[in-house]
Amino acid sequence: MSCFAMCRNIKTLFNFDPPATEEEIRDASLQFVRKISGFTKPSGANEKAFEKAVGDVAVISKRLLDKLVTSSKPRSREIEIQRARERSEKKFGVKI
Repeated sequence: MSCFAMCRNIKTLFNFDPPATEEEIRDASLQFVRKISGFTKPSGANEKAFEKAVGDVAVISKRLLDKLVTSSKPRSREIEIQRARERSEKKFGVKI
């Protein structure tokens, strides 16, 4: 299955210390709904349905994150950010 640029913005939210915030969950939900709808910003006629979908996906995502279990140690956000920078630097040759 192919993945366009938009889905790169959806980040893994499980097993971090500190846990994902409501804002991070909503941002990922927004990106998901944008991806499946094809809208970056919906028209006025679709705005209500779009926003409801974002809210519904956020609720379900939070429920999922709360129920997942692992024996792995939580990951560090700082380390993951650094790894992402290094990958980007290697891929694009641009230091962030």
